[in-house]
Amino acid sequence: MLAALGFATILVLLLLTMTERASVLVALILLPVLAALIGGFAGDLGELILGGLSKVAPTGIMIAFAVLYFSLMVDAGLFDPLIRGLLRVAQGDPLRITVATAVLTLCVALDGDGASTFLITVSALLPVYKRLGMNPLVLSGVVCLGAGVMNMVPWGGPTVRAMAALKLDSSEVFNPVLPAMGFGIAWVLVASYLLGRGERKRLAALPPQGPAADVREGEDGWGDREPAASTTVTATTEPESRRHATTATADGERQALRAPGDGPGTVRVPPLPRTWLTVFNLLLTVALVVCLIQEVMPLPVLFVLGFAIALLVNHPTWEQQQALLDKHAKSVVLVTTMIFAAGVLTGILTGTRMIDEMAETLVSVVPDSFGSHLPLAVAVTGMPLSLVFTPDAYYFGVLPVLAETAQGFGTDPAEVARAAVLGQMTTGFPLSPLTASTFILVGMSGVSLGEHQRFIFRWAFATTLVMTAGALLTGAFPL
Repeated sequence: MLAALGFATILVLLLLTMTERASVLVALILLPVLAALIGGFAGDLGELILGGLSKVAPTGIMIAFAVLYFSLMVDAGLFDPLIRGLLRVAQGDPLRITVATAVLTLCVALDGDGASTFLITVSALLPVYKRLGMNPLVLSGVVCLGAGVMNMVPWGGPTVRAMAALKLDSSEVFNPVLPAMGFGIAWVLVASYLLGRGERKRLAALPPQGPAADVREGEDGWGDREPAASTTVTATTEPESRRHATTATADGERQALRAPGDGPGTVRVPPLPRTWLTVFNLLLTVALVVCLIQEVMPLPVLFVLGFAIALLVNHPTWEQQQALLDKHAKSVVLVTTMIFAAGVLTGILTGTRMIDEMAETLVSVVPDSFGSHLPLAVAVTGMPLSLVFTPDAYYFGVLPVLAETAQGFGTDPAEVARAAVLGQMTTGFPLSPLTASTFILVGMSGVSLGEHQRFIFRWAFATTLVMTAGALLTGAFPL
């Protein structure tokens, strides 16, 4: 009963989000609540939801302040040199930008933390994609592929869980699949090349943009930030009739507001660059990233402190600080509400033991004759099952039973663990509605979960298949 209810909840959730029949926020909250009522847990509903919210609260706090921090840094122009460098190297070529996205993600994701990977890569690269008019789904998709493969590192969540659940060490689980991981990295680069080539063709087929598009680019926050340049562009594109239609009163007001030396014929001098502020922001960001990797403090605490310091230095007055908060409040609300909604889902599925019953049901349907091929089956099904099981439910609930079953057929449990990390919450975690970091990726990229899943699922599943083939070729587990 509970297993069927749990599977039905996940299935309906995926259908609603991927077909966009309901918003992800509504589906994440109301579907599990309805399932809990049907299962007879109405009396425990408040406690179950509160338990789920409590678990995701640190992530919600972290992402709220992280979005504010990186938004502030983007506004301050910290990433402008990187953007200009990428544009110069790529020469406006979407294919090169897409491959560069994959390379950057593979490097940043070495820390094994999906949330920080998404925060850093999307914050740095989204302005480039907007500047070139590229599809943000390409950004979220390529980052998803790179982060998924790199989540296999021994200090990443899935591998740590696999080793803990089966009492194995890194040399037994990770080392044998290292060549397969190399296959996966190579595939990510190939996939980014193919996606970039498709984006290049799409943009080449679009009509050339006129002056109006340039004005919009300067106004959306990702173009030139220099006020004088923006004013000049607006003046040159304003229709002649509107320029001559100014009343005498407006002329008088403009004359009164004009500062000394701002009359006709005055040479425009751009504001002096605040080099010291850029250096400070760079040092602060580097220090923050190092602290994240070294786990000096919990992630929420680091971002709370980092944002407070950055806000005080970059916007010292109350009016400036309030203006920045008002500007980016929408982005913060959109992402954090998704994370807390996901907490409702996981809290109910875990607290009602639906997820445990789902795990037992899944194991019970494996036929005995299939025991010797269990590692292969685990590898192939791991990525899709990331959409159904939380990492804890799979690695501490499903994997031990599968390993014990395989051992009865003479298969080493370590081989089952190796197979699991090829897809379960590695290549699959950036698509799963059961992980909070997924909503960081889609929220910061400005795409919906359903769009993201439809766009990149087949590429992520292909990553698992490529690594599975690599594992078979290198002997990580038998066919």
